[in-house]
Amino acid sequence: MRKPVVALVGRPNVGKSTLFNRLVQERLAVVDDVPGTTRDRLMAEAEWGGYLFDVVDTGGIDPTQVSAGKQKAPLSVGSAEFIEEIRTQAEIAIREADVVLFLTDVQNGVTPADEEIAQILRRFQREVEGEPWPPVLLVVNKCETESSRAQALQFYELGMGDPFPVSALHGKGTGDLLDAVVDTFKSWVGEQEEDDSVKISIVGKPNVGKSTLLNRLVGEPRAIVSPIAGTTRDAVDTRLEYEGIPITLIDTAGIRRRGKVAPGVEKYSVLRSMQAIRRSDVALLLIDAEQGVTAQDAHIAGYILKAWGSAVVVVNKWDAIPKDSYTLNEYTAHVRQELNFMDYVPVLFISAKTGQRVHKVLPTALQVQEERLVRITTGQLNRLMREAVDRHPSPSKGGKHLKIYYASQVSSAPPTFVLHVNDPELAHFTYMRYLENRIREHYPFLGTPIRLLLRGRRE
Repeated sequence: MRKPVVALVGRPNVGKSTLFNRLVQERLAVVDDVPGTTRDRLMAEAEWGGYLFDVVDTGGIDPTQVSAGKQKAPLSVGSAEFIEEIRTQAEIAIREADVVLFLTDVQNGVTPADEEIAQILRRFQREVEGEPWPPVLLVVNKCETESSRAQALQFYELGMGDPFPVSALHGKGTGDLLDAVVDTFKSWVGEQEEDDSVKISIVGKPNVGKSTLLNRLVGEPRAIVSPIAGTTRDAVDTRLEYEGIPITLIDTAGIRRRGKVAPGVEKYSVLRSMQAIRRSDVALLLIDAEQGVTAQDAHIAGYILKAWGSAVVVVNKWDAIPKDSYTLNEYTAHVRQELNFMDYVPVLFISAKTGQRVHKVLPTALQVQEERLVRITTGQLNRLMREAVDRHPSPSKGGKHLKIYYASQVSSAPPTFVLHVNDPELAHFTYMRYLENRIREHYPFLGTPIRLLLRGRRE
């Protein structure tokens, strides 16, 4: 079940980044008094009333600057040339959002820019069951005092419904706003059908053959295939059935290094790809055989690991590589060395263009998904831990050794184990890696990370 998306839009310097940080409870967005500081979109997870949703921060829209070609307020250095891109990415966020928070600020009152943004929002809304979608909540920021809250009533003239007076800086009024946010999507979230298909995302840097692989897997050209990097802008879901198993393939835009991501559409494509990784059961990480494993491939693998996702490394364009009897083993060693933090991941060598070994991709991904769901009984797990400690006791720290009293698997997908110990501070990361390897000797958990959590006696 996908999470709702809440987009923050509005003219520059109304406090979108401050509200973003308030909603996600982290200081992620850059906050500055100079309009135009936020150029690119940020996305992070928030929770309220038992509901999880993604919040998207955007660059400020100022239609007067775009249409008139002149600046109404000073922009931060280097931001003026990004006005059109900022507006574009905000419009994309509106299209993709389930709820839009339209931010204004009470100090400046209703401005011509606010009025034009209200028109943009109404233009992008569509009718869904007789109601405008996505719903727009009008937020009047910087209402720290009772008098400023009363002044928020002037924003009724925008025709966007009841204004929500808040102070993003101090948190005033944000609880009422969040109550209204979850009220807008709680009905459709509850009505969504459970999707029991295995979700497999196809990820990688631009132009490694993701859409070509998708077409091979589904047996028909359902995705645009182009040699131009960055053709696929959004994550696209394709349903199919493989040997009676329902599968959802998620084709994504290529992920570039952060410094190489252009503002606007491509930045949002990266966020969509990262979101696709989070909602997939297994990620197919495509690597260009001619280029080898690059730093960006390792970055994407890191995204997958950070999301505790399962993965299959798929080396594409294998037909273009000159080979001898040692090539396969040497290339496998290269992949293992560059992605040594994911040594449990299977590696396939294919050619999406010719179809070579593509028939192995889905069976391998489904095998990884099965391993992701494996559970170890408490008795078996504790026997493994005792044997591991007997074979190699933990190194001492200050004359003390880590003692494992009891272990249990508390969840799967990914497999998560809780170890009850005397003192978590005594656990060195190399010893934790050793314990993980001992588990994998008996239960490989192919392609899947293992989560080991420590609980001290007092906890």
